[in-house]
Amino acid sequence: MIDLTPEIADSIAAMGYREPSEIQRIAIPPLLAGRDVVGQAVTGSGKTSAFGIPMCESVDPNSRRVEGLVLVPTRELAQQVAKEIATVGAKLGVRVVAVYGGEPINKQIELLERGAPIVVGTPGRLKDHMSRRTLDLGGVRFAVLDEADEMLDIGFADDMEFILRHTPASRQTALFSATIPGFILKLIRRYLDDPVWVKLVDKFDGIETAAEVTQYYYEVAERDKIRAARVVLDEMPELAQALIFRRMQIGVDRLASDLDRAGYPVKGIHGGMSQRDRDRVMNAFRDGSLRVLIATNVAARGLDISTITHVINYDMPDNVEEYVHRVGRTARMGKAGTAVSFVGEHDYEILGKIVERVGEDIVERRLLKMYGG
Repeated sequence: MIDLTPEIADSIAAMGYREPSEIQRIAIPPLLAGRDVVGQAVTGSGKTSAFGIPMCESVDPNSRRVEGLVLVPTRELAQQVAKEIATVGAKLGVRVVAVYGGEPINKQIELLERGAPIVVGTPGRLKDHMSRRTLDLGGVRFAVLDEADEMLDIGFADDMEFILRHTPASRQTALFSATIPGFILKLIRRYLDDPVWVKLVDKFDGIETAAEVTQYYYEVAERDKIRAARVVLDEMPELAQALIFRRMQIGVDRLASDLDRAGYPVKGIHGGMSQRDRDRVMNAFRDGSLRVLIATNVAARGLDISTITHVINYDMPDNVEEYVHRVGRTARMGKAGTAVSFVGEHDYEILGKIVERVGEDIVERRLLKMYGG
């Protein structure tokens, strides 16, 4: 049993939590005790509340200074994390401000000037506010780096260090990451004080996918992939939601156009779209009115939608880590999910690496019906 204030206990009960997830059960007690924590677990394990609950417990709800700081890789994740933390702290009156690129900065400046004890933001926009002197991190008592490996992949390594250096050395720090590459390990050694490690992964350095994900692949000729996609989508249950990965922006647009003409409820999302169009598509996918979303890796980073039932690797990822991140978009919070990969003639090398690292008994080969399966 985790000892929480009645207000936060009521809030998380209203959110539907009956029992803490494994990472919450292990990470929350040391965080409540003031310890630094490194959390290494599969995506969708409930880590936002694992650090959001202790943060809401530790900050002064009436403070106008920033006491809690959360760094995240993307705008979408900033919105999601800020919303969840605000819900956790609602009955205590904890205010949360999210800052990120893609929207006018003046609106965020106004919210920061009103004062809030918790700020969630992307590193680039946080640095922008710091340079404008609209964000002072001198009062931070609790800092969190969420999806640290994804921030590293996007190119925020220097920004993460810059921001941490501008917070008090006495702060409590938590870092959550699916994998722990060399730079992240160096970051942990430099900025965390004797952290408690919450490592819910296997022996392969964090290369693990959720047990609830059914993973299989089809060997598909490039010219047949659109037919294969239609076969997989037709086999999905009526209320299922699918996230399809393509490597290039033009590939997203072409596949979305082809499937749309075939009558499938589909939209694409990538960095070449306007922020307004991206928001419109993401909102439709998040509220369930859009069943199929086609995205590039970058556009899907930090995507945390619990209703995604299927991930389809239309284009195979470039490495095993990217495969794990993609598959982690489904089977959130212990739900079941399915990951389907289309393996073309040039994909056998990466397929071999995935099977070797994830497990031959986990990634199953199947035969498409259109090939006689």
